[in-house]
Amino acid sequence: EVPMPSLLHPLLPLSSTPKPPANSPAYDGPFAVHSTRPKSLRTVTAIYKTKSETRINNKAEDDYHATLKALNSKGRFPRKSLGQHYMLNSEVNDQLVAAADVQEGDLVVEIGPGTGSLTNVLVNSGATVLAIEKDPYMAALVTERFSSLDYVKVLQEDFTKCHIRSHLSTVLQSGMNSSGVKLKYAKVVSNLPFNISTEVIKQLLPMGDIFSEVVLLLQEEAAVRMADSSLRSSEYRPINIFINFYSDPEYKFKVPRTNFFPQPKVDAAVVSFRLKQPVDYPPVSSAKSFFSMVNCAFNGKRKMLRKTLQHICPSLAIEEALVSAGLPSTSRPEELALNDFVRLHNSIVKP
Repeated sequence: EVPMPSLLHPLLPLSSTPKPPANSPAYDGPFAVHSTRPKSLRTVTAIYKTKSETRINNKAEDDYHATLKALNSKGRFPRKSLGQHYMLNSEVNDQLVAAADVQEGDLVVEIGPGTGSLTNVLVNSGATVLAIEKDPYMAALVTERFSSLDYVKVLQEDFTKCHIRSHLSTVLQSGMNSSGVKLKYAKVVSNLPFNISTEVIKQLLPMGDIFSEVVLLLQEEAAVRMADSSLRSSEYRPINIFINFYSDPEYKFKVPRTNFFPQPKVDAAVVSFRLKQPVDYPPVSSAKSFFSMVNCAFNGKRKMLRKTLQHICPSLAIEEALVSAGLPSTSRPEELALNDFVRLHNSIVKP
């Protein structure tokens, strides 16, 4: 392990995290590395936990020092391979939860809880939280932090490989929901590791039968691209068709990179995906064949569709289908909206 102090040094100029005076009894230096583990993490998490089964009524916020102490308690440094960037600004977490309109009794799935700063805000909003964390050290930290609460469940798993439907069913059947009312839908609220964002979105959006909304903090460039599906844009991709097929996306707000530790090279942004119910999906005979056609169409993005799709049916049939859909026979993929692709698919791909 590389010593924490030298790696944390670039954070010193962060102006949004005021530091207590050096002579304060509670102050043990910005990079204090404990030679022994804190007593059951109490020195780190005492301000967050209550011994009763009531909600945490916590006025202290997860900030610069709380985050560093929590990481130090496990001897951890954020791992680039896991895309770990920890939130230092509790106000951003508040905004993230507000964007999802989390209410008392909601069941919320959080992917990559890290030190539990967003989990804490979700709990204070009245949610029952299912937190899924791949890093065993962070999973242990969050488990210990919320060990007194029976409406926080932490799973040490890779979300992209876990059976989320089964886990949600178990949580609901165990009666963990704090409101005592059986929920029909859950929500996802997450400060997502950038390196798995597309994979997670592809996994979650088709689950409109169990999730009502997915609110994610993403890399800003990706957030803009996913929320804005403008035609003729060089950023128009099959993922835009996928997102709009299964959801209604909305760009919420930008989050400057200075709010994270370690500071990433790019800014972030929050996007809300309001999931469609299966009965509201565009009418295609097969979603699998539809997206297969869309992917093929974009394989030759600068080519006309009559060329890129000719392995599906003859070019002349594709031209006729385009014209019948009110489109030029020379159309290229970036010129077609979701509904255009739906009409084209239903014309050339027979059940």
